[in-house]
Amino acid sequence: MNDDLTARRESILESVRQFADVSLAAREFVPGESTVPVSGKVLDADDMVALVDSSLDGWLTAGRWTTEFQDTLADYVGTRAASFVNSGSSANLVALSALTSPKLGKRQLKPGDEVITVAAGFPTTLNPIIQNGLMPVFVDVELGTYDAIGDQLREAVGPKTKAIMMAHTLGNPFDLDLVQELCKEHKLWLVEDSCDALGSTYRGQRTGSFGDTATVSFYPAHHITTGEGGVVFSKHPLVTRQVESFRDWGRDCYCETGQDDTCGKRFQWQLGDLPLGYDHKYTYSHIGYNLKGTDMQAALGLSQLRKLDFFVKRRKENFAYLYERLQGVEGLILPVATPNSDPAWFGFPITLADDLAVDREELMRHMETKKIGTRLIFAGNLLRQPAYRNIERRVVGDLRNSDTVMNRSFWLGVYPGLTESMIDYMADTLINYVTGKDGAR
Repeated sequence: MNDDLTARRESILESVRQFADVSLAAREFVPGESTVPVSGKVLDADDMVALVDSSLDGWLTAGRWTTEFQDTLADYVGTRAASFVNSGSSANLVALSALTSPKLGKRQLKPGDEVITVAAGFPTTLNPIIQNGLMPVFVDVELGTYDAIGDQLREAVGPKTKAIMMAHTLGNPFDLDLVQELCKEHKLWLVEDSCDALGSTYRGQRTGSFGDTATVSFYPAHHITTGEGGVVFSKHPLVTRQVESFRDWGRDCYCETGQDDTCGKRFQWQLGDLPLGYDHKYTYSHIGYNLKGTDMQAALGLSQLRKLDFFVKRRKENFAYLYERLQGVEGLILPVATPNSDPAWFGFPITLADDLAVDREELMRHMETKKIGTRLIFAGNLLRQPAYRNIERRVVGDLRNSDTVMNRSFWLGVYPGLTESMIDYMADTLINYVTGKDGAR
């Protein structure tokens, strides 16, 4: 790049920084007037500069920013590879689909094979199981941790079981000791949905590094954001190749975008019924997708990743402060971290005890009238949802707690954009309602 273009670029980026410093400046919080979001992005001038800087390259698909983002993220989590995709939902789809590849030999997942998951979860943890013709096996969750009941996990393993695919609910790691034990004993794949748990640890090891494949989401609500976006982590080079293939149209070629002949024999392959020498760049070994992210998204992700440790720290501080405010309030079942874990909480889950005479929907409507954001614990019992009522499945137990989650649970925000005064207002509003002090009940 010549000196004139370099100077012009630097001038543009300095203007962007000045604009961002003003447009993103914090605003005064006024209880009852200002919104208390349940989640949200936290952007600064560095993020805006990264977005514009990458766009000035004019390379609009995956490129140098994507490569650096993938490598840096894999190092952070502590796994071999990270493959950037266009959403966390796509990440889940690719992470499981990759394990259906015939190139995995006897361990290939085939239609009818069983995959264990939980009933109280998010649809995109379940959907890839169904979309790949696999059989979901549902277990119930514990109240408090909202993770799988251990005894039911053991009971769920049968002769057709080939994988476990579960999420770390709201950032709280599931029992990885037990899950890894089951996977080792029964030779199961582990697909670790860590979309809500970037920065969480189990026995000091970061989530996303345990699974044969694992996923993270970068939707604006999550720990860092690329707008839309996600990543598939993988440990084994053979699995990584299948992840990239399913992400990139199902192609057999593994050249990076913009590169040719990485293998050194582009016109020497003979695969399937194709003629000898058919261009390897246009040879397809899977029925795949195009789920790549863009360099602009990756540039934002790199900028956000530099602040991740701070974001995780703030989430933990906000969680601890809200817990302190709500501890001892009768009728509220507060969240519990899984033993051996240190969650980077995505949200603060609460279940209303059966003997608390409070209607969950009325409470949430009340909070919303006070401009306090609330959310359900995703789909509740997935098998009660219209989309899943008639799917083929196997169920362990009666899913009683999943029904409780569906009817009596919700969560509040702890994301880094919340201040102590916001959390105080949120806690006071909730306490006054459930105790009847504000007359709302």
